[in-house]
Amino acid sequence: MKHVKYISLTLLLVLLVGCGNEETSNNDAQSEAKDTEETSESKEEAASSSDAPEDANDEASEEQADESSTTKQAYYVDPASYRILPLEDDASRVALLTIDDAPDQHALEMAETLKEHDAPAIFFVNGMYLNTEEGKDTLQKIYDMGFEIGNHTMTHANLSNLDPQATVDEIIPVNDMVEEITGERPRFFRAPFGVNTDASIQVTEDEDMTLMNWTYGYDWEAEYQDADALADIMVNTELLNDGANLLMHDRAWTKDALSEIVSGLRAQEYELIDPANIQSAREEDTDEE
Repeated sequence: MKHVKYISLTLLLVLLVGCGNEETSNNDAQSEAKDTEETSESKEEAASSSDAPEDANDEASEEQADESSTTKQAYYVDPASYRILPLEDDASRVALLTIDDAPDQHALEMAETLKEHDAPAIFFVNGMYLNTEEGKDTLQKIYDMGFEIGNHTMTHANLSNLDPQATVDEIIPVNDMVEEITGERPRFFRAPFGVNTDASIQVTEDEDMTLMNWTYGYDWEAEYQDADALADIMVNTELLNDGANLLMHDRAWTKDALSEIVSGLRAQEYELIDPANIQSAREEDTDEE
């Protein structure tokens, strides 16, 4: 009888030990699986974290490269001839389009035509056309289409007839008006009739602007106050050469000729310069700093 009891107790102990080992094994297996899962997740999170800054850095670098490419000036205004010349060797033939006396009656339509042709230009404005809400609105629309705005004085006066203070009054207020409307002061100044004086040159320097006359233009001459005649002479004149600075005005016949002028220049393989790529005194001063 005692022998039977002894055997029963022995069997019970074996069963208890076996259950304990099995539970421990199960716990160990679950713990290992959990540790493996947590390690995998940690690795994935670490990999994800390391990828994120790299992508962000790549995007930032691309944005900086884009900004650099859009702000770099490749041309300058030759002060002797007013041709647009490259800062470095460039084999392409270029020409600049400019529109004076804006925004009078046709400047907005001219800007729309140029925009349709993806043709950049400078619109030189007179302050007397910016005194009305309509004039301000027109200038804002032209600027919003991506066109450079230049200063062409307040009243289109011949500066040689003015004293120094009157010259200041013809130029500075226009810069103020343009800045108030567009948020940007003009970088280029064109004197009416191409007549500059010591006073206008000084004001231009003080305002960090660059003087810009032109190399040729015809639309004020009676025989070219016709769209067909004007379009023909503007692209076939002997004065058209590399770096040409074309003068046009806010006039009905010029508006009507503009599309043909752009097409004619491109047919002769002229690249139309974006004024944003022309260095002005403002950028020269920044570079020196």
